[in-house]
Amino acid sequence: MMSQYRDRAEFHYAFYCRMGFLGTFTGLLRKSLPRAPPPAKTRPCLDFFAPLAQIDPALLIAAIAIMALGGFVKGAVGFALPMIGIGGIGSFMTAQETVAILLLPTLFSNLWQTLRQGIAPAARTLRRFWKLNLLLGLTIGLAAQLVPGIPSAGLFVFLGALVCAAAGLQLIGWRPRAPEAARPRAVLEIGTGLFAGVCGGLSGVWGPPVMFFLISLETPKTLQIRSLGLAFLVGSAILVPAHLESGILNDLTLPFSLAMCLPVVVGMAIGLRYQDRMDQALFRKVALAVLCIAGLNLLRRGLM
Repeated sequence: MMSQYRDRAEFHYAFYCRMGFLGTFTGLLRKSLPRAPPPAKTRPCLDFFAPLAQIDPALLIAAIAIMALGGFVKGAVGFALPMIGIGGIGSFMTAQETVAILLLPTLFSNLWQTLRQGIAPAARTLRRFWKLNLLLGLTIGLAAQLVPGIPSAGLFVFLGALVCAAAGLQLIGWRPRAPEAARPRAVLEIGTGLFAGVCGGLSGVWGPPVMFFLISLETPKTLQIRSLGLAFLVGSAILVPAHLESGILNDLTLPFSLAMCLPVVVGMAIGLRYQDRMDQALFRKVALAVLCIAGLNLLRRGLM
């Protein structure tokens, strides 16, 4: 092939000219062909929260306000977030949607409440009330299996009347005291764990029995709130994976529940400031007053 050229330099010159022509032709050909659209940029965070666009903005604002109020009360007295959330959001959403929306804010707020003073105090509280929390967790899981066959209205009425009576009597001066001896106190702790677990499994409410148990022990405010948070955390940690499995936490309710953590955090941060300013006597009265309201709400749910 090289014989038609006078020397090697002429061969290389012709070769590069041909390659230049081919390169130009290939470039023009590429420009004439239709180009595939560039891959769309994905935004996983925005895609995750996209289902919230289906919700009426007015209802979304109302839910944010209700959860912020629930977070404030939770921060101030250590409980009542589910009560306020169910009573408020449940007025414009279905019961299943309301329960699902409350799951993640409840779990996060209880984790915060339990670990506020650090891991070591939380571990000491767990060791002190391990019987209560162990039986509470086991009984909630077992009693929840009985929900389809047991009407909850009667349980709501019974529990609401019991809470109202006990909190009301204590507000007017009755002060129940747990037994001083170790064995009777252990029996009381076991009974509280079983009773609270049954109530929690059947109705989703297990805070009042635990609260009354802690009040009867006259536990200091900080320990009482941490112990409540731990008991609530045990139940929440069981309910979240259970409802992921049941489908109550789904493509709509999961991002809604996660979004509601923000107003709860803001409200709880403000409530914690008020909690820190309350002495033991004032805290006890405020907690009992909130328990009375919780009991009335249980009565309303059972009778309506």
